[in-house]
Amino acid sequence: MAFATGDEKLVSKTNWGDNIMSDDTAPVLVYAVDHDGDVSGLVYTFGGIGARVSIAPGTIVDTSSLDCFAGKIRSEHDHASEVCDPRYLNPQTGPFFVEGAVPGDVVAVHFARIEPRNTTGFSTTVPLLGALTANGFTQKLHAALPEMTWRYDIDKEQQTVRYQARESSATYTLPLDPMHGTVGVAPGLNEARSSLTPGDWCGNMDTPEMRTGVTCFLGVNVEEALFSFGDGHARQGEGEACGVAVETAMDTVMVIDVIKNVSPVRWPRIESDEEIMTTGSTKPLEDAFRISHVQMVHWVAELTGLSVMDSYQFVSQAVQTPVANVVDTNYTMVAKIRKSCLPGINPMSGVHQRLKAIAQAYLATRSGNSPSLAKGSDADIVDQN
Repeated sequence: MAFATGDEKLVSKTNWGDNIMSDDTAPVLVYAVDHDGDVSGLVYTFGGIGARVSIAPGTIVDTSSLDCFAGKIRSEHDHASEVCDPRYLNPQTGPFFVEGAVPGDVVAVHFARIEPRNTTGFSTTVPLLGALTANGFTQKLHAALPEMTWRYDIDKEQQTVRYQARESSATYTLPLDPMHGTVGVAPGLNEARSSLTPGDWCGNMDTPEMRTGVTCFLGVNVEEALFSFGDGHARQGEGEACGVAVETAMDTVMVIDVIKNVSPVRWPRIESDEEIMTTGSTKPLEDAFRISHVQMVHWVAELTGLSVMDSYQFVSQAVQTPVANVVDTNYTMVAKIRKSCLPGINPMSGVHQRLKAIAQAYLATRSGNSPSLAKGSDADIVDQN
């Protein structure tokens, strides 16, 4: 059942998906986000705030998210320090109250579609933010780097992002690779954590691996999980060196489910068709590396029956370790191994493939960029206006 609180209103409700699996239906929630409203009414923490809407396990959520600037940067002449209120950075869509989720369970989120809403994105330098400048914790005598904004043209048909230099006429074309920098559930211990911070609840990991087609697995810390997401990037280099990716609002379709009676997932996991991934977020960076690798060693041991020491040796030779971010309040590392190196494994009992099939069946009923439902079917529709 879906209900509305605060600024949302419930429009209609029922189920969709008789054509997905013979015995099941998949509920659909079309959740409309106001991209032009008062940004102070949006959500900027994981935890510490009640759910905006409730969903049943297995629900398809068809929604959108604002960019990290809440839409306040509209040209290369805008500066974040001038047009953005620092209290209202990195707005999240949600939280979603996932019915029946309790601590010890795992929330699985399959990202079926992540697509820019707009034809432009923006990146900036911000004073005292970035890996190659001083900041409040790494203090130096030199002045902050200049604040600048770059506009990127997004071509969804060609799947490209066009870089335009600010201090010359140079332009370059990069592949479009949409992702969400921020995904997560409420932390444990009744904490409320800024949406600018990553941790074991996931949060602002800023990993390019959180792209279309992957399933993210999050350990539940509080009843009903309180899942949120946001911070769309048209693309981002590993590490997010300047502190800001190609930021843009996103249209997103997800399938959100609850997994019970599984081994604890203490740090976020990601699964794609080709790889399994574990993450770690903390400072210093080498400890984030250690967390991601310890989690991978234990997951490989769980999947294969290897001892921890044998798994440690295998992971040491098979793993790749991209840097997600070295700019946030915690740094994030990812450890990933190709499934082809581990033939016969069945990560998380096949949830990734099951949710992918549900998502593909739903997307097959849609046309264009606007949510559209299968003929003769309805959905929960929630509007934030």
